[in-house]
Amino acid sequence: MPMNYQQILNEIYEEIQPELLRGKVADYIPALAEVEKGQFAMTVTLADGTVYSVGDSKKAFSIQSISKVFTFTLALDIYSKELYKRVGVEPSGNPFNSLVQLEYENGIPRNPFINAGAITITDSLISYYKDEYKTLEVIMNFIREISGNPTLSFDQVVANSEMEHGDRNLALARLMKSFGNFENDVLGSVMTYFKHCAITMNTEELSRSMLFLAFGGTDPISGKVFVSTRKAKRINAVMLTCGHYDASGEFAFHVGLPAKSGVGGGIAAVVPGVMSIAVWSPALNKYGNSHSGTLALEKFTTKTGLSIF
Repeated sequence: MPMNYQQILNEIYEEIQPELLRGKVADYIPALAEVEKGQFAMTVTLADGTVYSVGDSKKAFSIQSISKVFTFTLALDIYSKELYKRVGVEPSGNPFNSLVQLEYENGIPRNPFINAGAITITDSLISYYKDEYKTLEVIMNFIREISGNPTLSFDQVVANSEMEHGDRNLALARLMKSFGNFENDVLGSVMTYFKHCAITMNTEELSRSMLFLAFGGTDPISGKVFVSTRKAKRINAVMLTCGHYDASGEFAFHVGLPAKSGVGGGIAAVVPGVMSIAVWSPALNKYGNSHSGTLALEKFTTKTGLSIF
């Protein structure tokens, strides 16, 4: 008997209501501090394009660090194993913006999903495309294609807000440059990083955009191969072990899916060979991950049995 995903999402929506005001929004980025708590959306996308949603699934939000999955995908496709000379694939066990760990490890970020790693990935893409504006255009066009929304854009106000309060990220870039692990202009590269983090999507677009990673790098709807099966496996593995910063182990323990969070309150996850999922609720837990979004995904894998474990 086929599973009734809509009924399951409806149940989760009802059960999650008491949790929605717990946690706090990302107030260290002023433009995100204005987002109202209490909002929630969740979308499931299947291989044939069937979509199930609940809540504010048409409301756009800042995807923030979820964009790191897409830039990592592009860089890995270009550089393959050479990329790992500049960024590792190990969990950090430290806050996502740690300077201390980066200095101890000679300017080589632990993984592509902490801030230093994602800034390095952006720098590597700029080196390949020779221009920060061309790089951003490539990133945007890739995400537009996989999301099915050709008009997708980023929020300049959020990007500017991040740049104005981005001293630590600029420090990470300059520290890497001092170790010889940065090739381009620091200000331009970090601004490009902030712009792709400021991309706005809703849960339906975000869920659609992750579908290729649920099916070995090939979009099951269009049939287009975006990345090899081998590389998709690597991306999913890093999402599982590093996708929630220093709470990645806890997320794997409770939810059991490869996923990536963002401080905008979004989480994107994949069930290999089955579906992709996106959830959004802006109030964050102490690790910087969506409080209610994490609980909703735990409820989903518990109710459906769809975990990789």
